[in-house]
Amino acid sequence: MSFETIRYAVDEQIATITLHRPHRLNAFTLEMGEEIIAAFDEADGDDNVRAVIVTGESPAFCAGADLSTGADTFNRVADETQSGEFDPEDPKWRDRGGKLNLRIWDSVKPVIGAINGAAVGIGATMILPMDIRLASMEAKFAYPFARRGIVWDGCASWFLPRVVGISTAMDWGLTGRTFNAAEAFESGLVARVVPAEDLMAEARERARLIADKCAPVSVSLMRRMAWRMLGAAHPMEAHRIETQGILHAGMGADAKEGVMSFLEKRQPDFPLRVSEDMPSWYPWWEAGEDAY
Repeated sequence: MSFETIRYAVDEQIATITLHRPHRLNAFTLEMGEEIIAAFDEADGDDNVRAVIVTGESPAFCAGADLSTGADTFNRVADETQSGEFDPEDPKWRDRGGKLNLRIWDSVKPVIGAINGAAVGIGATMILPMDIRLASMEAKFAYPFARRGIVWDGCASWFLPRVVGISTAMDWGLTGRTFNAAEAFESGLVARVVPAEDLMAEARERARLIADKCAPVSVSLMRRMAWRMLGAAHPMEAHRIETQGILHAGMGADAKEGVMSFLEKRQPDFPLRVSEDMPSWYPWWEAGEDAY
């Protein structure tokens, strides 16, 4: 599949999605959102892909929504629908950043964000559903929605307090201020900060650990368990699904390979594939609940 606003490549079982509008600091457009979703569809359908890295073409990660249309920037959705009354149940009205982030959250492959520069607005919200976030020392972040007269996008009011806590989320969101990679690290938004020249090597190292050492089905199930349990009312919900998971996996071929490769001190070769070997009880939540 060819893309106009992103680059997609698979190498050594790692898919890399690069936001590619460098002349606009990779500013987000509706087309970019659709292309990123399509790239995740491609990665999910490819058993050769064990992990996904998302980064931006230098010098930025994503400078936010493309504001080149001026005052009508955030009114374009209404213009494009060309239908009178707003209907919150009609998918065509939905926040495009939210659709993107729900798709990233719904990925069956682990996602690593490599934030190589400015991440602003949707550029700072799209990283929230990623599983591991790394940043270069040059990275800067901002959630300037209130400064633009709008509100959160990308389901950020759900994700950000869960990632960094409600107090920090309110500080960043209500002031709209810009903060640096050191503050992002101290607040838990990113797992590590490295020199710019080392960022992609660090991201690929994490991806390689997943691709080389871990069972794809286990990784997929574990990321879904952890994200979904953020909204659980009681730890018993986690206990129930983990009980199903550990019993099912413990009797499977991947568990045997995991144990024997450890005992024999060799690289594992897990036989199960996400495309066809997920357990019969997956997904365990109500069908259609995650429609995006």
